[in-house]
Amino acid sequence: MNKSHQKIVEEVLFDFNARREARRSLEAQWQLNINFLLGNQYSYIARNGAINQDEKQYFWQEKEVFNHIAPIVETRISKVTSKTPSITVVPASTDDADIESAKLSKEIINSVAERLNLADIVKTATTWSEICGTVFYKVVWDTNSGKMVAVDDLGNNIKEGDVNVEVVSPFEIFPDNLACERLEDLKSIIHAKAVDIGEIKSLWSVDVEPEKVNSFTLDSHTGNLGGLGYDAHINKMASVQLDNHCILIERYERPSKKHPNGRLTIVAGNKLLFDGELPYVNDELSNRTFPFVKQISNYLPGSFFGVSVVDRLIPLQRAYNAVRNRKHEYFNRSVMNVLAVEDGSVDTDALEIEGLSPGKVLVYRQGSKVPEIMQNPKLTIDFDKEEERLLSEFKTVSGVSDMMTDSYAQYSNMSGVALQLLAEQDDTRLLTSIDSSKLAVKLVAKYILRLYKQYAVLPRLLKIAGESGEMQMYYWDQNEICSDDVVFDASSDGAESLARRRTMLMDLIKQGLMFDQDGKFSASMRKKCLDLLGFGMWENTVDLNALQIQKAKEENISATNADKVEILPIDDHKIHIDEHTAYILGGEIKRKLNSKQIIARLLKHIEEHKLAINKQIQGE
Repeated sequence: MNKSHQKIVEEVLFDFNARREARRSLEAQWQLNINFLLGNQYSYIARNGAINQDEKQYFWQEKEVFNHIAPIVETRISKVTSKTPSITVVPASTDDADIESAKLSKEIINSVAERLNLADIVKTATTWSEICGTVFYKVVWDTNSGKMVAVDDLGNNIKEGDVNVEVVSPFEIFPDNLACERLEDLKSIIHAKAVDIGEIKSLWSVDVEPEKVNSFTLDSHTGNLGGLGYDAHINKMASVQLDNHCILIERYERPSKKHPNGRLTIVAGNKLLFDGELPYVNDELSNRTFPFVKQISNYLPGSFFGVSVVDRLIPLQRAYNAVRNRKHEYFNRSVMNVLAVEDGSVDTDALEIEGLSPGKVLVYRQGSKVPEIMQNPKLTIDFDKEEERLLSEFKTVSGVSDMMTDSYAQYSNMSGVALQLLAEQDDTRLLTSIDSSKLAVKLVAKYILRLYKQYAVLPRLLKIAGESGEMQMYYWDQNEICSDDVVFDASSDGAESLARRRTMLMDLIKQGLMFDQDGKFSASMRKKCLDLLGFGMWENTVDLNALQIQKAKEENISATNADKVEILPIDDHKIHIDEHTAYILGGEIKRKLNSKQIIARLLKHIEEHKLAINKQIQGE
């Protein structure tokens, strides 16, 4: 490695170590949160930043854990993930081509979500967010995914590549400014992770020295976890020492005058693997930027990382454990009793071993005082009051109410409107987490479309289920993606529960707002209502209107080459006239070379439909 490369490596390593030391306190808090979630609730952060654990002061001391943090976090995760709505793509214009492109873009996103199991990815990310306060999605282009398209000279398979979405924990992200609140305002960011040296050899053809790397703290010194004091009996986290691994450091720098397209530097094992411009054109203005999307649980002003509700629950959990354990110690004394004996009057060694078993003959020295059981003072109601107060504070601090956690119907006497208001109030307590999750998913969808716009050069096959149940095949490439304006689909918003949608829809039907101009409930509206109610699979009848529209669109395409487009007796002439007219007035037909001939054919075809309508009227 030449001197210029060595200088770059030293600079990146120095920058990484400086950022890691600046973030030590946050990292220790995240590890403490994970320990409390897993039940290691007698751990604490020492002055030197180490995670230590309180031991028993006496052998009889109760130090049990009554974990209320875990169910609270599980409830919040379920609530946040259930509010993630489906998304749609807004067309760039009202042209039929742009509308079809927007539909195709939506199907592309749905296809990626199905392939990657995006729902599980969002759940994993939300889990990290609720525990540590922050999580990141990394949207990248994986050249090793997709179908094989060729074979190189060395016999290696060349694949078409595809989008990949990874969940990146906050342990692996190192911003250049911890006080910068937004990801967009950072000048650079480092993503560091433990990678197997064999993978580095495969991807970059570079041999690096193996190290023992801690999976959480990323410290690579043998036997030393960065001063965090983690012993095997203390650490209940999933943190392990990884052999034959090394730390892979990726430093992303935003575009600047010196680097107009940004800069990406990758270092591993004191060797430079890559140094070039940012690879992804994923900005709103088609600029190169970071491939990360941030999701938080709660905002912390003046901090890049968010704050977790676990931070606030730890003092309450410690107090609750102390109260419950003191009560149990009292019960133990009441049941097991404390025996007072005169010195030398009994065999204390045997008494300590055997205790006071039922029917035991207690022999004491003649003339000495008879052993007696000491009476415990009566347990005051202060313990019960303190326990109830702490349980109430758990709900207040966490934003998780009885309505979320209790499984019994204590609200049976309340009206549906009142229950709905209570549910909305519960959602309000979690709005910050819910909104952050929704916006993160929305931005991930935009990044997916922009990566396809950049890299999907070769035609790709996409299978789409049509509205009438038929399977449609589409070949598409980067030119088919005309819009990345991703919005939430209001008709399938995850924030609307199924029960709420059903109630609203039944009210609309009762008011007569779902009927057509003849006062009838059309077949298409019936199918739509069943879909909204969650019973779409019950409606297996073919939607004739959708078939008529599809046939009219096919006639628009055939008019490009065919001299004449025939009408059929089974055609719904009104639907066909509307579709043909919309196609003529749209902008797509104007871009065709023989647009005048196509328009003339379709106008003649429309006249034939009108004549057919007149014949039907005269026949009646």
